Amino acid sequence: MSFLKYLDKTIVASKYFSIDEMKKIYNLGARHFGENYVQSLLDKKSSLNDLKDISWHLIGHLQSNKTKLIINEIDYLHTLDSIKLAGMIQKYRNTPLNCFIQINLEKNDNKEGILIENLDEFIQEIKKYDKINLIGFMAIGAIDDVVRTEEIFKTLNDLKMKYNLNYTSMGMSNDYELAIKYHSDFLRIGSLFKGVI
Repeated sequence: MSFLKYLDKTIVASKYFSIDEMKKIYNLGARHFGENYVQSLLDKKSSLNDLKDISWHLIGHLQSNKTKLIINEIDYLHTLDSIKLAGMIQKYRNTPLNCFIQINLEKNDNKEGILIENLDEFIQEIKKYDKINLIGFMAIGAIDDVVRTEEIFKTLNDLKMKYNLNYTSMGMSNDYELAIKYHSDFLRIGSLFKGVI
């Protein structure tokens, strides 16, 4: 399983796994776990609270009305996509939170994220919030379109360098090798672990 050599930069998309399975993945060496939904993350974090060195990532869309519940329970947010959400983080977070701006590079109305033409303005605005530590950008590849996915990953890496940020969050079980080609710093991998536990 070649993806295991990237375990240090892999966020386990743990929506696929039970608590026992997560412990097996932890024992492989994984230390970053990500959930799409607030309640799932809270439940799993509580069940694994004896494992003190896990970093918890919220990798799904965060509705502003659920921010108060989750925002002090995570180490990373991958889906910052609105000023409204930034304001909720500022209001409820106790310490600065590592955040990725989610960018909608497909310009698809059905996808979350900031459009690239609005990125400058958005970044300038969130600099006003001291509870947001902007560390990078996140994007999702195009479904069943390798060429477009490669364009998205290249653009995200270019944006990281342009804005002098440290990280990109891109690449999932079906396209992680392409993300590695473009220097992804965090992969979000789930179903591939089914074959190793």
